[in-house]
Amino acid sequence: MAKAKILLVDDDPDLIEAMRMVLEGAGYDCVQALSGTRALELLPREKPDLIMLDVMMDDMTEGFHVAYKIRKPEVGLEPFVDIPIIMLTAIGQRTGMKFDRLTDGEYLPVDEFLEKPVQPSVLVEKVRGLLERKGKT
Repeated sequence: MAKAKILLVDDDPDLIEAMRMVLEGAGYDCVQALSGTRALELLPREKPDLIMLDVMMDDMTEGFHVAYKIRKPEVGLEPFVDIPIIMLTAIGQRTGMKFDRLTDGEYLPVDEFLEKPVQPSVLVEKVRGLLERKGKT
């Protein structure tokens, strides 16, 4: 069986490298994008099984816009409407805003929401759990 592919989307190349090392060490393939725009360009070509998405990149809410475009897709993105998305961000630390998937799910179209920094074991556990639920492992 082919390895599950994860699209890592963050404007911090050091963080992407750290996540890549952890996830590849756990047996996943990783592709990276340093912006939301680049992530949306890569989706049709790379066909990832899961997206790890930052919120604050080129602007304070870029990650939310990317998630909305995937969940309510434009032409060409329809095959990805159900792709698992983990939002991994420090927005709570920087703005004081807190998000919870259970209470904010209508406004937050992602499967998991994790605050940075996240322990490597928690990251792998969340990825594995979502991929198993989607039948991708």
